[in-house]
Amino acid sequence: MSSTNRNQVTEFVFSGFTDHPKLQVILFLMFLVIYIVTLGSNLGIIWLIRMDSQLQSPMYFFLSHLAFVDAGYSSTVTPKAMVDFLAEKKTISIAGCAVQFYMFDGFVMTELFLLSVMAYDRYVAICDPLLYSVVMSKKLCTVLVGTVYIYGFVSSVVQTVLTFQLSFCGSNVINHFYCNDPPLLALSCSDTQPKEIQLLVLSGINLTSSLLIIIVSYIYIVSTIFGKHSVNGRHKAFSTCASHLTAVVIFYSTLFFMYLQPSSAHSLNFDKIVSVFYAVVIPMLNPLIYSLRNKEVKGALRRLMRRKLFS
Repeated sequence: MSSTNRNQVTEFVFSGFTDHPKLQVILFLMFLVIYIVTLGSNLGIIWLIRMDSQLQSPMYFFLSHLAFVDAGYSSTVTPKAMVDFLAEKKTISIAGCAVQFYMFDGFVMTELFLLSVMAYDRYVAICDPLLYSVVMSKKLCTVLVGTVYIYGFVSSVVQTVLTFQLSFCGSNVINHFYCNDPPLLALSCSDTQPKEIQLLVLSGINLTSSLLIIIVSYIYIVSTIFGKHSVNGRHKAFSTCASHLTAVVIFYSTLFFMYLQPSSAHSLNFDKIVSVFYAVVIPMLNPLIYSLRNKEVKGALRRLMRRKLFS
């Protein structure tokens, strides 16, 4: 972090959503309910997968890590936002802003490629079921997940360093509720064009490459499914992919909107609304999507509840 940053700006102030006290209380309660549901459902899925012997397949191994990542990036943003709803001054130090930026970006990048890994898992399960247990070995699953985490957080180091090398010497009011590239670039008095180009290029590469893996996997999956003669077989195969596809569509559509456009095209006020959806709401939706649409998860929950009742 440059000395210019430290000397000229010591903290940032979030503008948040509103200065109206009653609206802030309402927003605090909304975020609190969403965060409780997010933590409860994601940690519940992790616990359920660990407790139930019938959920020990690679698909649920990846799902447990998706739940962990969702809980992680929600926790990076939501608690601070809730504190700010009740605080008189919504401040964050430059170091705190950098940490929040790094953690959030790292979790988002990890989820991006974790969804790709999950698509590959479904491809192997449906297109080559006889070799599924051999190909998707425990060792390979661990390597894939480890690689995704390492890439996500190393990539986030690059983004964080490039952003916080900029000079912030004017206003310190961030027109947002957490530290993110577009509002920070709007505050910088440095030449932000190199950073904007880097952001567009790297975001484009990461989004398109991870999405390409998903698209190619599903092209093979769909061709294999329609090659099956059994209607029941088609229905079962589609049902195992439905939750993943729903999560992919919701997650990628918001990220493409947020990052694959130049800063001049950004409306920061509108970005805040979109950010609430993908930073606060999506981590709550994913476990609900996977649990409500998944018969095995619902079956595991019923078995666990019966065991608890009869014990």
